[in-house]
Amino acid sequence: MAEFMTGIKRSCYCGEPRLSDAGKTLTVCGWVQRQRDLGQLIFIDLRDRTGILQLAFDESTDEEVFQKAFSCRAEFVLAATGVLRERTSKNPELPTGDVELAVQQLRILAKSETPPFAIEEHSNVKTETRLKYRYLDLRRPDMQRILTARHRIAKCARDYFDENGFLEIETPDLVASTPEGARDYLVPSRMFPGEFFALPQSPQLYKQLLMVAGFDRYMQVARCFRDEDLRADRQPEFTQIDFEMSFVEQEDVIAIGEGFIQRAYKEVCGIDIPLPLPRLTWREAMDRFGSDKPDLRFGLELKDVSGCVQNTNFKVFSGALAGGGSVRGINAKGLAHKLSRKEIDKLGEWVKTYGAKGLAWTRLADKETSSFEKFLAPEEVKAIRETLNAEPGDVLFLVASEKDTVVFASLGALRKEIARRFDLIDTSKPCLLWVTDFPMFEYSEEENRWVAMHHPFTMPNPEDLDRLESDPGSVRSIAYDMVINGYEAGGGSIRIHDTQLQERMLEALGISPEQAQRRFGFLLDALKYGAPPHGGMAWGLERLVMVLLGVEDMRDVVAFPKVASSADLMSRAPSVVEPEQLDELGIAVKPKTDA
Repeated sequence: MAEFMTGIKRSCYCGEPRLSDAGKTLTVCGWVQRQRDLGQLIFIDLRDRTGILQLAFDESTDEEVFQKAFSCRAEFVLAATGVLRERTSKNPELPTGDVELAVQQLRILAKSETPPFAIEEHSNVKTETRLKYRYLDLRRPDMQRILTARHRIAKCARDYFDENGFLEIETPDLVASTPEGARDYLVPSRMFPGEFFALPQSPQLYKQLLMVAGFDRYMQVARCFRDEDLRADRQPEFTQIDFEMSFVEQEDVIAIGEGFIQRAYKEVCGIDIPLPLPRLTWREAMDRFGSDKPDLRFGLELKDVSGCVQNTNFKVFSGALAGGGSVRGINAKGLAHKLSRKEIDKLGEWVKTYGAKGLAWTRLADKETSSFEKFLAPEEVKAIRETLNAEPGDVLFLVASEKDTVVFASLGALRKEIARRFDLIDTSKPCLLWVTDFPMFEYSEEENRWVAMHHPFTMPNPEDLDRLESDPGSVRSIAYDMVINGYEAGGGSIRIHDTQLQERMLEALGISPEQAQRRFGFLLDALKYGAPPHGGMAWGLERLVMVLLGVEDMRDVVAFPKVASSADLMSRAPSVVEPEQLDELGIAVKPKTDA
């Protein structure tokens, strides 16, 4: 039968005692990592979230206590009281490796079945098993370190913004649905049959309303929800470190953002980040790296070779240029003897997943080979090689398309893949930068209309306002993203604070005045009552933890994550609800049918 904590109190965590504490009577609590029975000696490694402490039982131990220790197995929960002493056989790999607790009292607070996997660092267990038994997976020291760091980053945010005059204000979790953007998670209303709340995709509209309300510096560690397909760096529910400020321009927001990230790196990682952070415009980032979240820790920059082949007879290139696109390339320097023809062909198939029709290449090995140079004039070949700074031992990769978006996506992904495969990334220090001057709009082929690249409340660059209706594709926004090691870690913008301009913006997005009033009427009305110029930004807390700690899968920085289908393998959510609950909400569920 399990024992209880009656009459005893934990005096320290398992990872805290040191040799300077020898002679003290301590009480520790935790889980059995392992028990070693050496006959007249028993050792138990007791683990909690701070580390491991060795418990010792010998001939001087009370017999009842000794027998309890003998019965202990992995993951039993114990409370142990004893005198700390110096170990005769020390373990330099443990912070507590110089000491052990000579146990005088032992309570078995809970027994444990044999767990489905070992509770240890970097356990090689299937993801499905880890998530099904997440409460066991979270006992592992590496998982506990990650979640402890997550806590420290959130605390750092609260401390930093408090010191800079920001107020933490909570915004609602039951809001009106705003279809512009990702899919909403909908919540049926019992009091209003047939009507729904939505879970917030971000606190965007409410934090703008707080600026109208006069709370000129707001922050929040906010929960957000988006019903979209999952990736390694995306979850359907996530947390934002969110802030907004009034009477500012872009430079003021960037200064506050830089100050926070500098402090987070110092407090959590012990790394000094020099300020100000470097910047790239969106246009330069795309032209040089094929991405608006470029990783600058390696080279492989894109080069535009369109001018080299502007009069070519090679239809792959001439067709792309005639269609308003481009031909661009990268130079994988010195990799000719590492990239075989077979591997190059596989890369050619791989870039097709990004919309490219294929990959043109030249391999400058001992014997030069190329997939396209025989179709070009000698002067065209020479011009391409000079533009790409080609030398013996290099491999040149080119992509041509009528759409620059395809060229950028393909080569941007290819440079990252080559860097990953051949260990070209300098991981010795983080690389942070701002990307600014984003386009205000991007064209959606699926919807056959212009959509906001960030969101429809972003301020257009005043210099471009005269083209808002006539040439929306050329309009820049006052938006900025913070990029860390090739991840978009955070982003924001200066907001529209003028009702008429906000109405123009919504109309440019194809939202009629009637639709605008129905969806965003409360914001449009609020802007009429003296809205100050304002702006802000937000970091995804999970993504920030990933980049600061070098974690590759977002599920490892979330206590109870979802899988790619958005299901929770542990709690088996989502689940079927009782018919009575649906009747009360006035909801009928259509039966599933086979395709």
